[in-house]
Parts: sequence; structure tokens; C-alpha cells
Amino acid sequence: MMNRTRHSVLPVLLFCLVAVMGSIPALADSTLYDNTGPTSYGYNSNGAFAINGGLEIADSFTLTSNSTLTGVNLIAWLKSDAITSVDWLITGTAFGGNLYGSGTASVTDIYFAPVPNDSYDLHQETFSLPGLSLTAGTYYLQLQNAVTVGGNTAYWDASNGLSDAVGAGDGSSPSDLNGVVGSVGTNSETFQIIGTNATPEPSSFLLLGSGLAGLAGLIKRKLKA
Repeated sequence: MMNRTRHSVLPVLLFCLVAVMGSIPALADSTLYDNTGPTSYGYNSNGAFAINGGLEIADSFTLTSNSTLTGVNLIAWLKSDAITSVDWLITGTAFGGNLYGSGTASVTDIYFAPVPNDSYDLHQETFSLPGLSLTAGTYYLQLQNAVTVGGNTAYWDASNGLSDAVGAGDGSSPSDLNGVVGSVGTNSETFQIIGTNATPEPSSFLLLGSGLAGLAGLIKRKLKA
């Protein structure tokens, strides 16, 4: 009798468990870090920095909780051209430290806006990251070897964000674009880190806990029957 009761409880348990788990919302991509301050000193390409032709830029970003990185948005200056790919790295320090991920990304280039009295145009650039899981902390996004359709220079837009920006290339040593290493300032680049926060919402935990408590009560009553 006891064995038959336990077997009869199993389908009910599985059904309730699926219902509880299904009620927890799926984690959606969101902006984990935003460094989109004012664009290049009032929309002027003179404030941008190259990410091809042997030049490379690293900008800091901070994650407030454990997260999975899925993409990057940035603003670039191009002269009748479009970026098709770029090399990226996620490191622990500017041009050094732990290497958490790297690769060559295909870039979605969106013509953003012409700029009066400037020969360069603003473009929005987007590329994906391979679900890179990182703990809370500060990291550096490094971009280099950008490829454009016409082979022209690609400039990463500068802004007044909270990032520390460091540049290097052409045989030079890394130098802080903000003037002081570890500082923030008008030369940090315009970008967003996209991904998912690894911590579910408190309401999800509450719902899961309530559901599991109900399941425990159901099992206890069934086994006593």
C-alpha cells in the first residue's frame, strides 16, 4: 500500500515542480554597464581614438553582481565606411592581468548620424560576446584590429563616462587617455556592456520557496494517507 502511494505522488510532484519553475521569469539581456556620456566634445571626431592601424584602446567597466556578458554596443566615427569586425579582449587590468575572454567579433554597423562641419559620421556598432560569465568587479574591455569595408581608420568615440581609458599601439607603451592612470575623464570611450544578471529577482526566490513548501506539505499528506 505504501509503495503504491509513493508512486501515485510522483506525477503530482513533477507537475507541481514544473509549474513552480515555469513561473520564475527567464533572465533577459539588459545593460550591465553604461559609459555613454556626452559624445566627443560636442560631436567632434577629434575627440575619438583609433582602434585599427596598430592602435588599441582598453576601457574599464564595473559589474555590480555576478553576470553573463552577451554583447557590446559602442559608438564609432567613420569616413564613408563601415566596421565589419573587431578583435576584443576582457582583461583584469589595462593591457594585462587575467585574460577572461577574447575573440574576433562580426560587427553590426548602423549608420547613426551625419555631423555638421565634420568629415566623419557617427555609427552605432554592436557585436556579440559568447556568454562570458564574470563575478562582480572591475574589468577592461580592449578593442583592436577593427576591419572596415573601405580600409579606413575606425575611431572609437570618446565621452565623459565613468570608465578609465588606456591607449597603446605603434610600439608605444600604454598611456592613460584621461591623464592619470586609474582616473576617469572626458577621454573614456562610449560603450555599453550587455548581458544578464546572475542573481534572480527576490520575488522569484519567494515564489520558488512558497511552491516548494506547498509541495512538501502535499507529499507529507499523501504519504500519510
